[in-house]
Amino acid sequence: MQALQGVKPQDILVLLKLKLNEDRSWRLVDLAQELGLSVSEVSMALERARNSGLIDSAKKRVMRSALEEFILHGLKYVYPAQPGPVCRGIPTAHSAPPIAHRIVSDDNDQYVWPDADGSLRGQAIEPLYGSVPAAARKDPKLHEMLALIDALRAGRARERSIAAEEIKQRLHGDSKKH
Repeated sequence: MQALQGVKPQDILVLLKLKLNEDRSWRLVDLAQELGLSVSEVSMALERARNSGLIDSAKKRVMRSALEEFILHGLKYVYPAQPGPVCRGIPTAHSAPPIAHRIVSDDNDQYVWPDADGSLRGQAIEPLYGSVPAAARKDPKLHEMLALIDALRAGRARERSIAAEEIKQRLHGDSKKH
């Protein structure tokens, strides 16, 4: 059997979806449809996550501490993001909930995932994975978590600090703040 590579961006998307919906049972086909991935992509993502210690051996329970550590301390180095040209898109990072109301920014300081049907003009941030905008439209909790991750990937110090606290609360299941 061929050795699997390390964690890929779509693996994080799959793990976040599972963690944010851990009270729900799921099938590979459902995850694939909701995330805009193929069934085989979801299956391989779960296998890579298992090999990396980010999900249990049965591939059913996300290892919260490991995922939190990777997101907070490794993701921005493995999948960095730089603001690009201005375009229409879906708000992300400090321009999206849950931290948009905590960060004062003007119209020239907005970040978006490029999307022709987006609601905001801002600097383009390459999404963690190509299907992120469509998956985020279907799941507001997932959208918020991915936007927080983008605040870590592309934000300034204050934005990264706020995002890290929000991510910790969400991974720990603290729903009081969101």
